Amino acid sequence: MDNPEIMILPLFQLGPIDISVTVVTTWGIMAIICLFSWLVSRRLSVDNPGMLQSAVEGIILVIEEAVADAAPQHARQIMPLIASLWIFLVIANLCGLIPGVNSPTRDLSATAALAILVFLSTHWFGIRIQGIRNYLRRYLSPSPILLPFHLISEVTRTVALAVRLFGNIMSLEMAALLILLVAGFLAPVPILMLHIIEALVQAYIFGMLALIYVAGGIQSQQSRQQPEQSSPSEGQGDTDD
Repeated sequence: MDNPEIMILPLFQLGPIDISVTVVTTWGIMAIICLFSWLVSRRLSVDNPGMLQSAVEGIILVIEEAVADAAPQHARQIMPLIASLWIFLVIANLCGLIPGVNSPTRDLSATAALAILVFLSTHWFGIRIQGIRNYLRRYLSPSPILLPFHLISEVTRTVALAVRLFGNIMSLEMAALLILLVAGFLAPVPILMLHIIEALVQAYIFGMLALIYVAGGIQSQQSRQQPEQSSPSEGQGDTDD
């Protein structure tokens, strides 16, 4: 446990606050994303898009289609959150391959912060779109007796979201560290490729679960209202016959 590659050590202090490697790496990733977004967006072209612009637009279109499939009526509202999560997680998970750099998602505090962000975003979008009364009513449906179970499920899925990402990325970096200790820089390329694939898969799973949670919070009340709204028309159809 004294290995600095495993422990999350503070680099410096800002007053009483310890700034760890995770925080610095996260700041660096956010700065890179902001700088890259500025460089790409300042010279956009509709008639003759370059290769970089075409690649970025392709990635955004893929994310937009995934969001639209889960929440077609509110895709534009939740698209910035889900896209930002996916892009950040891909970079964060892959930066562990850089020598001397650790992935922020190998730190439980970072994955817990991301899970709490998803938790708060789910309720924020649900209340904003449905209203606080309609949104809170979902916890009493189909029976008020299920209220404790609904609350427990909210907590457990947030904890699972944080621990799943932390556990997978931590195990990936531990495996890569052990391979480098045993084989040095002659480690097989397929092992590194497996690391890349697994990092991308974990980013996809976290982002997809976040999308499902947010979309479920938005559409839970709407799905119950649709049968109620369709029943008068069905009755009218029977009358007309």
